[in-house]
Amino acid sequence: MMMDSASTTQVKQTAVTATMLYLICGKIAAGKSTFAKKLSEQSKTVLISEDFWLASLYPSQIGSLEDYARCSGLLRTAMAPHITGLLQAGVSVVLDFPSNTLATRAWARELIENAGVAHELHYLDVADAVCKARLHARNARGEHPFEATEAQFDLFSRYFVAPQQSEGFHVIRHQVAE
Repeated sequence: MMMDSASTTQVKQTAVTATMLYLICGKIAAGKSTFAKKLSEQSKTVLISEDFWLASLYPSQIGSLEDYARCSGLLRTAMAPHITGLLQAGVSVVLDFPSNTLATRAWARELIENAGVAHELHYLDVADAVCKARLHARNARGEHPFEATEAQFDLFSRYFVAPQQSEGFHVIRHQVAE
């Protein structure tokens, strides 16, 4: 694993880049979707948001970790050939799907290998207290398709696994202090 560090979540624009699969890892309210939107502003790059698709396909059906795991698994299975096709057609993809566990990153690894493209795994390393403050603010605004509680944050965080060297990803770590 190559580990680069960045103190902010700034996105570097490059003149001409190879087709790329962008992955994002971070706890709930770490800023994954905001960062994904910035990444997707690059030329020939599309954003695919898990939250959008889950809310559209399974409205009012995700109330527990088990519901999320079931619906997310179905979505990943359905989207994999489409994502691979976009990448093989030369379109870079920003996956706003949390790459937060070994299993979800193994799924992403299959996409990378099947499409034969480069990748970046952006790890948003944000303290729990900051994430919880952001979560409360996000819930108060009512703009997110899912309003997670603090208890749900704690539950999902128990399954969070930071990227490991043995996984072989090109990780760019963004340590966020605020």
